[in-house]
This record gives sequence, C-alpha cells and structure tokens, in this order.
Amino acid sequence: QVQLVESGGGLVQAGGSLRLSCAASGRTFSNNDMGWFRQAPGKERWFVAAIRSSGTSTYYADSVKGRFTISRDNAKNTVYLQMNSLSPEDTAVYYCAERIYSGAYYNEKAYGYWGQGTQVTVSS
Repeated sequence: QVQLVESGGGLVQAGGSLRLSCAASGRTFSNNDMGWFRQAPGKERWFVAAIRSSGTSTYYADSVKGRFTISRDNAKNTVYLQMNSLSPEDTAVYYCAERIYSGAYYNEKAYGYWGQGTQVTVSS
C-alpha cells in the first residue's frame, strides 16, 4: 500500500523559511514524478511545484518561482520543498502527491496518491 507522509510544517514569521519533507513507501518511488500542492482555507487546492522522477526537471507555480525549491532523494524515497521568503499568502495545508496518471504536472487529477497534508502558517 502506497503511503506518503509529509512533515516540516509549522508557524513561521513572514520572511522566514521552512523545509517540507514527504516520505514515500509502498512502491518504487523513483519511477514517478512527484508534486506539491496547497490548499488555503476556503479555497481550492492549487499546484505549487513538481519534479520529474529522475529529478532533472522541475516546475513551479508563478507565485512561488524564485522562492521555493523542490528536490528529491530517490535513495531515501523522499521529496522536499524548501520554502524561502514566506509571506502570509503562503499559509495553507501543503500536500505531496505522486503522479501516476497522464495529464499535466500542474493538474491534480494526474496524481493518484496523496499525503495527509501538513499545515504551514505564516504570520505577518
């Protein structure tokens, strides 16, 4: 059974940094692209970043480009999201997901496995 477990969320002041981790188990992690999405209160879930299975290509939403960095360590079955220069607008529950269906990397319907989410709160 596939499991994705996020960690690293918390409360941080504006301008600060956090590093989210997502540990995967139950399948060959290195075979699939991974993504991070976020959902703010009362809003839909939105794409944040994605990384190819090999780690050679990454993609970002315009709102986080230049501030967030996605990476992965296939030997540790873990994907990371380094978040810098955080602002209150980044407050959300962050989810990691594994892309197992066809579809654009920014489309959540392309992702078949999801973690439980980790809360990130940025205070002003």
